[in-house]
Amino acid sequence: MNELYNILNELIGITESEWKNFVVHLNRKEFKAKTPIIKEGNVAHNIYFIESGLMRTYHLLDGKEITTYFSCDKQFISTFASFITQTPSFEYLETIEDSIVYELPYRGLTDLYSKSPKFEKLGRILAEQNYLCILDRVLAMQTKTAKQKYLEFMKNNAQKIVQRAPQHQIASFLGIAPESLSRVRKNISIS
Repeated sequence: MNELYNILNELIGITESEWKNFVVHLNRKEFKAKTPIIKEGNVAHNIYFIESGLMRTYHLLDGKEITTYFSCDKQFISTFASFITQTPSFEYLETIEDSIVYELPYRGLTDLYSKSPKFEKLGRILAEQNYLCILDRVLAMQTKTAKQKYLEFMKNNAQKIVQRAPQHQIASFLGIAPESLSRVRKNISIS
């Protein structure tokens, strides 16, 4: 929980009383690997701060999983469109590895928004980060080669994600075939 305090303090300069107001809304959860947390069609009632672990969001396209986001230690994750709008999710959220998280309910976050503009700033920062992530991903999909996509993925993601997320999930995130990713990885290691 100290990591979460430090992150909030760095992002929004949280006071001791604001921290106390924040933690009353948190629930600590432990999930085993491959646990579905949010399923398509369900509303995302929580945003999660990962203390330790590895998680992803994905959706199904013709029965095939398309990974849309990875998150690990000291990062936030949810099916954000569903969380923001409180409507059914088109994505799934699942753990890749055993994970310890702190969940913050939507109602808790809106309560925090009403109590302090700093929490509204936190919401804005998270929204901006997600927007930039999506923009980078769209531009990469439209303009980059498989090798460029993977090099950018390596540069922009935590080493834990790069090293421990399954290759087929990374390939689907990058919009390339697993075999192509294998060739790219081999090519990079030879260079």
